[in-house]
Amino acid sequence: MKKTLFLSSLTIAISISALSQPKLILRPDGETITTNTIDSIANKLLDTAQLTGLEIGIVNINNVSYVKSYGYKNRVKNQLNDTSSCFYAASLAKPLFAYIVMQLVDEGKINLDKPIYTYLPKPLPEYDNYKDLAGDDRWKLITARDCLDHTTGFPNWREYNPHDNKKLEIFFTPGSRYAYSGEGIYLLQMAIETITGRNLEDLAQEKIFKPFGMSRTSYVWQPGFENDYAVGHDMKGDTITKDKRSRPNAAGSMETTIADYARFMAAATQGRRLSALSYKQMFSPQINIISKREFPSLDTNTTTDNKKVNLSYGLGWGLFTSPYGQAFFKEGHGDGWVHYVIGFPGKKFVMDILCNDANGESIFKELVEKITGVTIPWYWEGYTPYRANVKLPEAVLQQYTGEYDGKLKAIVTLVNGRLQVESPTVNLPTTNLFASNDHHFFLKVMDTDIDFVKDQNGKVIKAILDDEGEHYELVKVK
Repeated sequence: MKKTLFLSSLTIAISISALSQPKLILRPDGETITTNTIDSIANKLLDTAQLTGLEIGIVNINNVSYVKSYGYKNRVKNQLNDTSSCFYAASLAKPLFAYIVMQLVDEGKINLDKPIYTYLPKPLPEYDNYKDLAGDDRWKLITARDCLDHTTGFPNWREYNPHDNKKLEIFFTPGSRYAYSGEGIYLLQMAIETITGRNLEDLAQEKIFKPFGMSRTSYVWQPGFENDYAVGHDMKGDTITKDKRSRPNAAGSMETTIADYARFMAAATQGRRLSALSYKQMFSPQINIISKREFPSLDTNTTTDNKKVNLSYGLGWGLFTSPYGQAFFKEGHGDGWVHYVIGFPGKKFVMDILCNDANGESIFKELVEKITGVTIPWYWEGYTPYRANVKLPEAVLQQYTGEYDGKLKAIVTLVNGRLQVESPTVNLPTTNLFASNDHHFFLKVMDTDIDFVKDQNGKVIKAILDDEGEHYELVKVK
């Protein structure tokens, strides 16, 4: 009996020891990194940048090798994230839709270079959603390829039309230049649903979700998600009401989990359920990117810097040349949600990042560099790396509260241990201030610094504010 108990205990101990051993991940640069090191990097960044929640998935040698959750899915309710928590995927829905389109290309259902209107029963401007295009025949030029590589000429969304008229307009000849557009993806969705006679959710379930084992992913909210889902958190760390979408939108209505999206990427990097030609096209440059920044999408400022990494767009993915071969990437961004995917087909490596905190983009550059050894096109993407901040006692923060007046007015308050500022002069809502030291603070939502000045008796008398190059001195009046 004692011998049996000893052997059983030994077996259990060995099993536990095996499970606790760190795994080795082969990076694109040929170096290895342990899962324990990845944990340490993620936890440190989560703490240093003061983020709410983060999830990481890694595909290595075409297999899902690492899936981990950090932080909270709901900070107010003190609920921790887990790898089954449903996250709003935002624009990570787009490359998955592109994969469906390429399957339909393989089936001969759609031709990438045939104008979309030829698949529709009536002219595009006769549809209510596209009546704004009447009088501009360039809609006849738009193809599925233009939609997938973001060259339709549409704004991202009509709400962001630079003419400020909220109309859908074509701003350049389709196919001639890159300008990110959710409108283009949504148009292609309408065409696909018309061609197949099926809605997007049904197609996705048949062609992607079920074959790849993505049981907790959908373009519409499912009852099964209610038992475990994350909410977004805004710049101040407050929770945002969950939007449970009932209509599929290829550009961004999808819910997924870090485990499910890693499964998709493991399949996608192998080209499963795709022809070799379609797989090659997805990850081949379709249009060079010369814009200085990704957003605003229709900004005409250009740069030659992108040539250094051959920045371009494929079909559903951004592309660039890394020191270790071609890389593809995709961002996701919604209110309280920011995500990132980067992959290296030649190295059979993909890293997925899901984050339910609006400040999450601030760590993407460092997180990807430390885990993959590769620098992403962060400046073009508009990512501002986080600034280190310190936590100060409430007694120190309290001395800065009050009203400050000058060229603009600022009101500083202390709420739940956080110093906050608002300015009715410039319509700045209540926003968290983060401390660089015991008197210098900054905002994460914009490039603004505030330095509090004391007199010789240690009393706070004014605040010096630097706002994107503008300098203000505000006197403390209350």
